[in-house]
Amino acid sequence: MDYAKESLRLHEQWQGKIEVVSRVPVTNREELSLAYTPGVAQPCLEIQKDYSRSFELTRRHNLVAVITDGTAVLGLGDIGPEAGMPVMEGKCALFKAFGGVDAFPLCVRSKDVDEFVRTVYLISGSFGGINLEDIAAPRCFEIERKLKELCDIPVFHDDQHGTAIVVGAALINALKVAGKKMEKASVVINGAGSAGIAIGRHLMGLGIRHLKMVDKCGILCSGAQMNPAQAEIARLTNPENFKGGLADAMKGADVFIGVSAPHIVSKEMIASMAKGAIVFPMANPVPEIEPEEAKEAGALIVGTGRSDHPNQINNVLAFPGLFRGALDVRARDINEEMKRAASFALSALAAEDGLSADYILPLAFDKRVGPAVAKAAAEAARESGVARL
Repeated sequence: MDYAKESLRLHEQWQGKIEVVSRVPVTNREELSLAYTPGVAQPCLEIQKDYSRSFELTRRHNLVAVITDGTAVLGLGDIGPEAGMPVMEGKCALFKAFGGVDAFPLCVRSKDVDEFVRTVYLISGSFGGINLEDIAAPRCFEIERKLKELCDIPVFHDDQHGTAIVVGAALINALKVAGKKMEKASVVINGAGSAGIAIGRHLMGLGIRHLKMVDKCGILCSGAQMNPAQAEIARLTNPENFKGGLADAMKGADVFIGVSAPHIVSKEMIASMAKGAIVFPMANPVPEIEPEEAKEAGALIVGTGRSDHPNQINNVLAFPGLFRGALDVRARDINEEMKRAASFALSALAAEDGLSADYILPLAFDKRVGPAVAKAAAEAARESGVARL
C-alpha cells in the first residue's frame, strides 16, 4: 500500500480524526435545565469554594491537552503549528483508543519559549494533564521545565520520555536475551536531541553506567561547545572524556541506539561492536541501518520504530497507559519513578510470553499493555508522593 497516498485520501474523507460527543442527553426542558442553566450554577459555586472539585464535577479528570508549536513534526521538521494538526489529532485518537483518555489538540503559533509557556499555563486549569508534542530541541527542555514548575498537573514531553520508557523496556529484555548485565553494558546513543538525551537519562536511571552520547559533531565530551541540555548530559556520560566520531564510539559497544538520521551506520560499524550486539536504529521511516544489514553484520537483536520489522519500539506502548495511571490517582507530576515503573511493566509483559531475539516488547495492540502501565504508574505515583488520590 502507498500509505502516503491512501492516508491523504482518507484524511480528505474523514475531515478530522476526533470529534466532541456529549455525555449527557439534552432533549427536553428538564435535561437542558440540569446540564446548563439554571442547574449548572450549583457545580460552578462548588468549584469556586474548592478548586479540587473541578476534577470531580467536570471532565477535567480525564482530559489531556496535546500541544505543539509545529517545530519538530515527525521527521518533517519545522512545518508550522497548523501543519502539525493531523499528527496532534492522531495522537488524541491514540490516547482514547489505547488508554481511554480524552485528549484535545492545540497548536500554538509561537516559537517564543516564555510566550508558549504562558499560553499553556493559562489554559492548564481546563485539563488533567499536558502532553507536549513535536517541539524542537533545545527549546523543548526549557518549555517542559518551566511548565512543570508552574502547573499542578502532569506535564510530559512524549518525544522525550515516551520514547525513553519504551527503549528502556526493550533494553531490559534485550540484555536478558543477550546474557548481558545492565551495569556492565556499554551503550552508544546517536542523536543528542530531545529523544536521545531523555533516553540517556532514563537508561542511567535504570542502571546503565557506561554511556556515550554522539551527535553530528562527534562524541559529547566535557569542554566542547554544546547547548545547555547537551552540556549537562555530557557531564554525566563518557567519564573517560573519549573523543571521536560515531564509528569510534561503536567499537566494542554492546548497544547502539539511534535517534538520528537514515543510513548513517555501516555494516562495518556493527561488526566492530561486541559479540551479541543489541542495535536499535530508530530513525523513522528510514533507520540508521536496515535491520537485515545489521543482522548480517553480527547484531543479535535489532529493534526499530517501524511496524514491518520485529521489535517495534513504539511510544504508543507508553503514553496512553502512563497518563491513564496519572489521571486515575490525580497525580501532580509524571516523575522519574513513574517512568521507570512503566519500563519495568512493559518489559515484564513481554517476559511473561517468553523472550527471544525477535520478541523483546509486547505488541502495540496487546490489550494488556495499557492497564499494566497504568497500574504501575499509579502505584509509583502513590509511593513517590505525587498522587492526590
